[in-house]
Amino acid sequence: MKNATFRPHIPTHAPGFTLVEILVVVIVIGVLAAMIVPQFFGRVGQAKTSVARQKVATIESAIQIFQTDYGRLPRTLDELVNRPGDIPAEKWHAPTIKPKDLIDPWDRPFLYHAPGNHGVFDLYSLGADGQSGGDGENADITNW
Repeated sequence: MKNATFRPHIPTHAPGFTLVEILVVVIVIGVLAAMIVPQFFGRVGQAKTSVARQKVATIESAIQIFQTDYGRLPRTLDELVNRPGDIPAEKWHAPTIKPKDLIDPWDRPFLYHAPGNHGVFDLYSLGADGQSGGDGENADITNW
């Protein structure tokens, strides 16, 4: 073998995935996502409703503290975090809540009426849909 040259083995096709294999993986991922994603979003709605209930309780407590400290209900929820003009600076106490607490989990301000139709004051969120009434996560979250 005088003139023999070395020739490496060259495969006839490159290694990789076939179209069928890729389609099978995509279908499996799609089926898994279809089963898992709706459950996840259902939990998000429940969590937002729970947070809204907690915020209503927190704001309700802040309103009661305001009434005890100043002898009246706040005219607006903003008075819970910003000193009203009729309360002297030396009598003003630091707010018991933060401005972000006055926004519901759906990024809308809580609604407040004093005097209320259901009690001394009404405090509520219209839920996920922003409409009065509703069921599930669309239901109103109220203090009554």
